[in-house]
Amino acid sequence: MIEVILLIAWLVIFSVIVAATYKLQHSITALKSVGKEDRAESLQTSQNWFYALIVVASVSGIGILYLFLKGTIYESHFFEWLNLSVRLIHITFGIAWIGASFYFVFLENALNRTEDVRDELAGNLWAVHGGGFYYVEKYKLAPKKIPKHLHWFKYEAYFTWISGFCLLSIVYYFNATSYLIDPEVLDLLPSTAIAISISSLVIGWIIYDQICKRLSDNKVVFTIAITVLIFFFAWFYAQVFSGRAAYIHFGALLGTFMAANVFFIIIPGQKRMVAAAKKGLQPNPADGKAAFIRSYTNNYFTLPVLFVMISNHFPSTFGNNFQWLILIGITLGTAGIKHYLNIREKGQLSVWVMPISVVILFGMAFMTAPTPPKYEDCKEAVTFSEVQTIINNRCTVCHSSNPTDAVWKVAPNGVKYDTAEQIYNLKDKIFQRVVVSKNMPFNNNQTGITQEERDMINCWINQGAPK
Repeated sequence: MIEVILLIAWLVIFSVIVAATYKLQHSITALKSVGKEDRAESLQTSQNWFYALIVVASVSGIGILYLFLKGTIYESHFFEWLNLSVRLIHITFGIAWIGASFYFVFLENALNRTEDVRDELAGNLWAVHGGGFYYVEKYKLAPKKIPKHLHWFKYEAYFTWISGFCLLSIVYYFNATSYLIDPEVLDLLPSTAIAISISSLVIGWIIYDQICKRLSDNKVVFTIAITVLIFFFAWFYAQVFSGRAAYIHFGALLGTFMAANVFFIIIPGQKRMVAAAKKGLQPNPADGKAAFIRSYTNNYFTLPVLFVMISNHFPSTFGNNFQWLILIGITLGTAGIKHYLNIREKGQLSVWVMPISVVILFGMAFMTAPTPPKYEDCKEAVTFSEVQTIINNRCTVCHSSNPTDAVWKVAPNGVKYDTAEQIYNLKDKIFQRVVVSKNMPFNNNQTGITQEERDMINCWINQGAPK
């Protein structure tokens, strides 16, 4: 009964919020059409709050829907589609945000700063795209008159972080015992693990923010301090969480740095600059300098974050015994590649940045390579039927047409081992997950596969995987 009351109340409140937002938009459009820009701008602030209320109400609606489905056969299906929806939103906003970051850093690097540049400008750039020609100018501080229509790049960052945190909650907080906690790493209560997760993001940001404020004038010291900080957290997460969760939290930490840079530093500074320019005052150069530093560090974080976003598909990285070293190596290698691209956009050339970055990444590939079994461990031939028996006993709880697992009601990623043909066709994936990374079976080896059984699969693969 209480669920029905909540649903009715939610429908009424949500309808009122949407109607009010629509009315505000209509009023803003009408005011702009008659030239009342100041009044329209004040209403725009109110409308932004209503947009935020729509987001909050939407999340609340999802929670109410979950109350209806909890304990039914639709609960796992609900979480699967919630995961899918939030993941799609996260990727979409992430692409928009990273794309904007890449573009504006490219603009900064590629600006013409010498030929026919007016005194008030820092540079300009001609470009061609989509069949059209574009001309972009960057002012040293601000134009003499701020245009009425000024586009702000901020919501891409905000919604990327919000959707990312929602995804972190859906996958890791609601399934903490399966994905977040690994008793072989550190046996934690779900509440303790979640508290560590959230507090690490807050503490990490505070330290990073202080480094930026206090050390950014010395480029070498600043770079070393940031590097030490992120290396520490790569190591720390590996000592606390499961391998997969450690990687995701490292990406969440960098994503938090990036989004907080936009929210706390870049946008407030830009608002102060715009406000000063509108009053005919000289904007504070410190605001522009601080925003530039944060934007540039965001740019170097992008490739490591993109790797983390896809890392759960590559268990040889997060499942390695030295997973945090692998993470550091890939972070260095990808950040080095981004540095090479940045200096190349400036028309400069470095003969060592790209080769060293590639060597580091190849080194990580070598470190994660599987170790062949010793000859004495594989004296006897392992038959396919023996491997099939292991798979049936340890894996088909989840990976079948009709899973019997308490969480997975549909085979994860559509991987099924119901038939001999399915097992044989997916032997490489089985090898990576069962032998190399040993992160299967999920939920802390819930089906109790033994090391002897893992060794048998290893031997079978190295004997040529006979049918």
